[in-house]
Amino acid sequence: MAGHTENSITVDAPFDLVWEMTNDLENWPRLFSEYASVDILSREGDTTTFRLTMHPDENGKVWSWVSERTPDRAKRSVRARRVETGPFAHMDILWEYEEVPGGIEMRWTQDFAMKPDAPVDDDWMTDNINRNSRTQMALIRDKIEQAARENETASVASSR
Repeated sequence: MAGHTENSITVDAPFDLVWEMTNDLENWPRLFSEYASVDILSREGDTTTFRLTMHPDENGKVWSWVSERTPDRAKRSVRARRVETGPFAHMDILWEYEEVPGGIEMRWTQDFAMKPDAPVDDDWMTDNINRNSRTQMALIRDKIEQAARENETASVASSR
């Protein structure tokens, strides 16, 4: 069996701002509430390999892993995968951005499988990822929309 999640949210902001903010890896600890740090390990062409470290969980455990991420601005998509899979047999992620009425729809699709000896199964992780994705997407939407309002205010002020 394998896990599959698909979550989306509409962000009321220009595509360029949504793209820039969500693909600025060094800023992810300020964009996501769950990440304590991002360490860039290498960049080759459009692909970045990086280590994500989360804030300690309720038991004090700090989770960390290495992923690689390849954005394709022309296709308005990003493909990512875990390189250090930890409890996952594999984890593949697709981010897609689409202009819709009201802004930019950001969709995250995750396909994965847990290892047989993982502490949780595919169903548990599917529920966890769905719940967490909705939380993180709402936080990200709010931060991007705030930045869009601030950019608009600054633009109006500078044109006076």
